[in-house]
Amino acid sequence: MGTSAPPSRASASEWLGGIRFSGFTVIILGVIVFAAFMLVPTISTFVDQRQKIAALEDSVRVTQSEIAELEAEQERWGDEAYIAAQARERLYYTKPGEVPYLIVNDLDASEQPRDAEPVSDEVEEADDEWAGSLLRSLTEAGMAERAAPAE
Repeated sequence: MGTSAPPSRASASEWLGGIRFSGFTVIILGVIVFAAFMLVPTISTFVDQRQKIAALEDSVRVTQSEIAELEAEQERWGDEAYIAAQARERLYYTKPGEVPYLIVNDLDASEQPRDAEPVSDEVEEADDEWAGSLLRSLTEAGMAERAAPAE
């Protein structure tokens, strides 16, 4: 029963030095790299097309739901009771003998929204253009002497 010593770790340079490439291995690696370069644009085109298809399918679903809503609206307008209700609500039509009441403002004076008061009654025009003022300010700041440090 002999104890064997654990194998010593080889340095990275010794390990890399032990690797040998045959001509066949180099050719296979070249074919794999070439295939990768050929497939990457094809795969990206495929992914782009799948995204466009998904966006178009979404668009079709939205359009179909809009069509269903419009068809339901069209069916409602075929009903005479709906037409009468819309005429009463939108155009304030009444049936003979009815007295219409229109409430213009049912809020208390304290709850009514207040209109914003104008800032000024007169429009004032600046004497100077802003670009000239900015340029003048920058040149004055650049030409000024440095301030003395505070003691």
